[in-house]
Amino acid sequence: MLTWNVTYHCKPGQREAFYQALCDLGVRANSLQEEGNLKYDYFFAAEAPDDLLLVESWTTPELQQTHCQTEIFGKLQALKAEFCDSVHIDKFDH
Repeated sequence: MLTWNVTYHCKPGQREAFYQALCDLGVRANSLQEEGNLKYDYFFAAEAPDDLLLVESWTTPELQQTHCQTEIFGKLQALKAEFCDSVHIDKFDH
């Protein structure tokens, strides 16, 4: 199993708007339907009011890469450009 912690560093005051845009797009719901997806959950950082954490787990790196080729993932990139200053990814192999 592979887990990615994706920290979205949102532009000041934009975290809730970014999260709402992700919900409106259906990123989580669609990702959970993809083959190999085990977890796709968002968390609000209590100590960092502009950070949004995504914890996602996949059975194989190949299926996670397939996820990165989906239409929704492409639309997510546009949302990141609009709402985020930067993104940090930590990868864990279990």
